[in-house]
Amino acid sequence: MLIVSLMRLGDEEKYLREQFPNVTFEFYKHPAELPEDTQRKMDVLISFHHAVDEAFIDASPNLKWIAWYATGVNSLPLDKLEQREIKLTNGKGVHAQQLSEWLFAYILDDYKQLKSVYQEQQDKIFNGKRITKSLDEATIMFLGTGAIPQRAAAIAKAFGMTTIGLNTTGHAVTNFDETYKLADRLSLYQQADIVVNVLPETKATYHLLSLEDFKAMNDQTLFVNIGRGTIVSTQDIVHALKNKHIRAAYLDVFEEEPLSKESPLYELDNVYITSHITGNGASNRKKATQILKSNLEHFLNSGSLIENVVDLKKGY
Repeated sequence: MLIVSLMRLGDEEKYLREQFPNVTFEFYKHPAELPEDTQRKMDVLISFHHAVDEAFIDASPNLKWIAWYATGVNSLPLDKLEQREIKLTNGKGVHAQQLSEWLFAYILDDYKQLKSVYQEQQDKIFNGKRITKSLDEATIMFLGTGAIPQRAAAIAKAFGMTTIGLNTTGHAVTNFDETYKLADRLSLYQQADIVVNVLPETKATYHLLSLEDFKAMNDQTLFVNIGRGTIVSTQDIVHALKNKHIRAAYLDVFEEEPLSKESPLYELDNVYITSHITGNGASNRKKATQILKSNLEHFLNSGSLIENVVDLKKGY
């Protein structure tokens, strides 16, 4: 069996070769380095590079499984994979800790007014009268209840927050006080002080949020997007912030990336921007490789996969 990685994995390369001595592994720094003959012969692909498109799949006639080292699979030609019966796994859960840490960095920055405190430092003002809100008085609503929001909800519970989760069916999920159907969100927004999008990009979630959503939120709502930028159009989020339908937003993802220097988001004083970095973690590849190892053991024995298998029809 030939397994090809379109990225170098550092110490994980030696680990994989030691764990699977009868498997041939080849590691490349970039897809452009991949020899055509190797591409034709490979059985398994490790990657999260946008170069893995329909043409790439067509040029890989022996490919049986893609081990995607990211959570989102929206850049992949899922219809083509289904047609070719190519299995797909992703890195779901790998980024949960990193994203949760960033989420609460945003929330605490906002609730504890750290930007204003820092400005007082710059202005040499000693203000001992500042009073800030506490998280144990807040209700946080997650759009999505998968691995990442479950981890974040556990942290929220530790702070004493009320947790609400919205998913497709409204089924109960660990660490959420209440769960409801995503389709019912307009009637639920008023309960939330903080609304967090953690949904993947699928046909069903593309531009799911509209101005109607933001108008239905409390005008003191803090909106955080660490899911996918395409959940809402740039025009609608700008309008919502300009017109104070919500109080403020922390955004790590955007409808178009990289964010253009001309983006109107840069002109707003109630939005705070990071550059799609909330999932970046030093241990991500090690965690993703553990998922690969678990799946590869079963794949070699039975041809089946047991962890993080993506439903190609649903896109997650």
